Amino acid sequence: MKIEQLYTNCLAQAAYYIESDGEVAIIDPLRDYQMYINKATADGATIKYIFETHFHADFVSGHIDLSKKTGAKIVYGPTTQTPYSVHVAEDGEVLTLGKIKIKVLHTPGHTPESSSFLLIDENEKDHCVFTGDTLFVGDVGRPDLLDGIISKEELAGTLFHSLKKLTALADDVIMYPAHGAGSACGKNIGKETYSTIGEQKKNNYALQLMTEVEFIKVVTDGIPPAPAYFFKDAKLNKNGYLSFEEIIEKGSKALSVAEFDEEIKKGASIIDTRLPDNFELGFIQGSINFGLNGQYAIWAATMLDIHTPILLVAKPGTEQESLERLTRVGFDNFLGFLKGGFEAWVEADKKYDMIISISAEELALDSKHNPKAKIVDVRKPSEYKTAHLKVAENISLAELPQQLESLDKAGEYLVHCAGGYRSMVAASFMKSKGIRNVKNVWGGFEMIKKEEVDLVEAKS
Repeated sequence: MKIEQLYTNCLAQAAYYIESDGEVAIIDPLRDYQMYINKATADGATIKYIFETHFHADFVSGHIDLSKKTGAKIVYGPTTQTPYSVHVAEDGEVLTLGKIKIKVLHTPGHTPESSSFLLIDENEKDHCVFTGDTLFVGDVGRPDLLDGIISKEELAGTLFHSLKKLTALADDVIMYPAHGAGSACGKNIGKETYSTIGEQKKNNYALQLMTEVEFIKVVTDGIPPAPAYFFKDAKLNKNGYLSFEEIIEKGSKALSVAEFDEEIKKGASIIDTRLPDNFELGFIQGSINFGLNGQYAIWAATMLDIHTPILLVAKPGTEQESLERLTRVGFDNFLGFLKGGFEAWVEADKKYDMIISISAEELALDSKHNPKAKIVDVRKPSEYKTAHLKVAENISLAELPQQLESLDKAGEYLVHCAGGYRSMVAASFMKSKGIRNVKNVWGGFEMIKKEEVDLVEAKS
């Protein structure tokens, strides 16, 4: 028996590869599915099942394409309805994989069809459980993603009872969740990517002794707004989507400077995936910087409509990675990439824009001597609450598109985050929307704390 967690840091997402006696099951695969076929081929094994813990909202699963390529059966939990062929398992149903068994535990609450999968080993012992978005390390799945169809309070009440199926398992059963720290599918997921049922019963706030009413309150309190693309991704996973190959083929078109410029004039959005330090020195006007060194796809999907026409500017050699990572979160309308990258644009003597980055020391001077300049802190509200500049306004990056109208296009803005990644996204986004006088604070709040500046810090 082989169990492998395939963790993707930029999505904070875990897929799983399970092999026994020549048969393979994949749990919650990514859209770029070829890696699973390659692993099975290397093992001399056949992919028999594709288990989906629920209709994912934060990424597009590879279940449909992988099933078409391999003939593997897609398995969902009870209540599932899809226009494509799936096996809707019953609660408690057991499926055989080589010499092991996988038992379906219907654990609704995050979504109605949410299910966990209990792996029973060759010795008939409960070995591990794949909990999807029902149970995380230190947290549980958010119950507010049904877009008003079912209230978060009702789903939280359902989750309260579902968790009893998991806490009834032996303490030494390994718990493998679908997400780790950084995912918006929970409120405050722990940094570890797996645990045990026993450890979670001791340390997870949601598994402590409390009434259903108390549970509903604690689980629903303080949930940040879900990114808009979550609801679009969930529909794609439920109803189907364009094939991965079709999207990649279209997006892999190398465009000349003239062709690229023509698509810009038609209104396409430009995503520049270079590192922020390179982007700020020069970029095509209107470009938004989502550097490959961060949670690139998540932020792109948070800030832009995933179905909008997209043009890519990438460091030569990274075009394929730039495309694939965007498809994972649902982008499906690529027009192509700039052949030769930004350097080709410069060589063609085309106009370009820049963003000035200032040090924390320069920020302190600017804020003192230029009262017109407004400092915008684009960190999460929880980060801002812990410590922030006294004169800074908090507009989290996720909320920036909705708050844009409150900003003066003729105003002066000094933008910072924690380390510099999100602030460059914000600064480039603001510039793309017509706010021209924007400066980025290099190094973010980490550097600001080292300077002699006025901070507000939460009391310990």
